[in-house]
Parts: sequence; structure tokens; C-alpha cells
Amino acid sequence: MRLVLVRHGLPDRIDGAPEAAVRADPALTELGRRQAGRVVDALAGDPIDAVYASTMARARQTAEPLALARGLAVRTVHDLREYDADEQQYLPVHELARENPEQWRRMVEGHLPEHVDVPAFRARVVAALEEIVAAHPGRRTAVVFAHAGVINIYLGHLLGIEPALPFPLDYTGLTRVVARRDGVRKARTVNELAHVADLLEPATRA
Repeated sequence: MRLVLVRHGLPDRIDGAPEAAVRADPALTELGRRQAGRVVDALAGDPIDAVYASTMARARQTAEPLALARGLAVRTVHDLREYDADEQQYLPVHELARENPEQWRRMVEGHLPEHVDVPAFRARVVAALEEIVAAHPGRRTAVVFAHAGVINIYLGHLLGIEPALPFPLDYTGLTRVVARRDGVRKARTVNELAHVADLLEPATRA
């Protein structure tokens, strides 16, 4: 079967107070919604059997245009949420270089924040995606809308790459994986951007 992994569109920033009890779950910006709409045309030639998304708002909202165009429901999967899902604030990654240079340096070097349990994150993401693979055997195609960390950790698992963030992934970039019945998984493309290149301003690139 074929997996098409799609990073979500550009989300809003959320400045949460340290004492806040509410987890940050930003929606897409207007630009992010335009990016999401471009996925419909990008996959116009692909047969699609199912659309999945992380339970986080930015992933679900990015999935909605494609699901609507194909007459499919968005199936949400909690274990596809990003490593920062429990944080009380959300800073879009392109703003890190200015506001948190140390974390930005770690990400450029391929590492998640120090507090993240990387093996646990990898295990839940791989298990979630493998469940999707098992649910769509044969020549079927599932499109999965998730997050840069989620897609990266899965690619690293497939390719035997140790750093958790091996690839820069842009908003609504497409990554294609072929999953064979014998257990072999092959990444065919990583971060396809032709459909959205004009909507990726320099400041919003990963």
C-alpha cells in the first residue's frame, strides 16, 4: 500500500501563561488554510482510499479540504499528535531562531527538545502508522496529515537514521512511502513542494 504523509499548514502562535491548564492547540492561519487547499490539486491524480489526521487542530484542518473533495471522512488518530502536544504555548518553528536560539540550534542539528522521550515518541508514531498500513492492504492509498516531528521520526525509523529530525519539512510538503506486504517500507519522496512553493514565504519555511 501507499502512504502519503502531509505536514500541516502554517498555524497560529499561542502565548500561554505558565500557570495555564489548557494545552496549546493552534488553528491554521489564513495562509495555512490556503496551503491546505493546494493539497487537493497536488493529489488530484492519486486514488485515495482514506484520509487520516492527528487529533491536533492544525492537522485536522489541513486534512479537511482533501477529505471534502474526495467525499471521505477525516479519521483522527491520537498517537499521531506532535511531541509538543502537551505544551501550554505554541511557537511556530520559523520563529524559534529569534526567540529560542538554543532550541533552534538543536533542531537544525536534528534533535528534539531535551525533555522529549524520543524512544517513546518514536514507538507510538511507528505503531500508529503501521496500524494504518495494516488497515489498507494491497494497492490502497492512505493520506495522513500530521506534523514535522511525526513524519521525521517515522522516516528516521525506516531509513535507520538516529537523529529524530533528519529532514527539513515544509508546511504541506508531501512525503510518499510504499509499504509492502513482506514488511519492507521504502520512502519514495520526501517533502514534495511544487504545489505550494509560492505560498512558502522565506520566514515560514522549516
